[in-house]
Amino acid sequence: MGYGNITEFILLGLFHNEEVKTMCSVLFSFCYLAILFGNLVVLLTIRGSNLREYPMYFFLSYLSFMDVCFTSTVAPKLIIDLLVQCNTISYNGCIAQMFYAHFFGATEIFILVVMAYDRYVAICRPLYYMITMNRPVCYILVIVSVVGAFIHSLVHVLIVIRLPFCGANEIDHYFCDIFPLLKLACTDTRLLIIIIITTTGVLSILTFVALVISYIIILSTLRTRSSKGRHKALSTCGSHITVVFMFFLPLIFTYVPMGDNVGNDKVFALFYTMIAPLFNPLIYTLRNTDMKNAMKKVWIQEKLFEGK
Repeated sequence: MGYGNITEFILLGLFHNEEVKTMCSVLFSFCYLAILFGNLVVLLTIRGSNLREYPMYFFLSYLSFMDVCFTSTVAPKLIIDLLVQCNTISYNGCIAQMFYAHFFGATEIFILVVMAYDRYVAICRPLYYMITMNRPVCYILVIVSVVGAFIHSLVHVLIVIRLPFCGANEIDHYFCDIFPLLKLACTDTRLLIIIIITTTGVLSILTFVALVISYIIILSTLRTRSSKGRHKALSTCGSHITVVFMFFLPLIFTYVPMGDNVGNDKVFALFYTMIAPLFNPLIYTLRNTDMKNAMKKVWIQEKLFEGK
């Protein structure tokens, strides 16, 4: 436990109006179920078809799994807190929630980077693709993503557990995050804020810029391809670019403070904790012919075969 006498925190949540809270609890419950259903369908479709042999879909299956885990660290507690009066969370529970939220979120970031690299190799260096992105390399990239995310989350935990909490215990957020916790500490946290902005905010910006540059290179390369090859590549790249923008822009606005305001914007947080995981399955299936064909094979043809 951290220094001080705080044993639990109170999450102030998103809203104070009781009617709005009840309505949003129903809305977020449907969103959470849709996130679970959509991402599990994508995951099982890939695992149950030959798409699992392709690196891009191999990584997509892990991205869907991380979406489910990431949202599950936040959504159930948010939905329950919208229905009850006393929205408390224990000190240990708060630290655990922060760790897992950053762990699964950072793993998603690294996997999105890996997916961009996969598309770069496939389109810009196609002759080397099968050598560069063989299955052992794919596993190594996933392991590196997980280890990197673990280190990132551990650093945040080590910062928070050494903070003295000796006064207010009301967190102005709907889940435990690093900036709202720093605001409650009864010590000077300006240096820690700079460290967090450097490790999370600047990392998010640099990663986002690197992803944008990689896709500019990919799109410029596609100009020399045939119309059919260009259309197929654009369908997969377009889906990935959409997901990157939906996930990274709210993240950057949250962890890169504007002026004197240290980012804890709850609306932006909703985008990367609820909205992006909700739309990811739709983005990757509606615009992707391979995924739509695989879903028909796995979920329709097999059912018809079983019924005979």
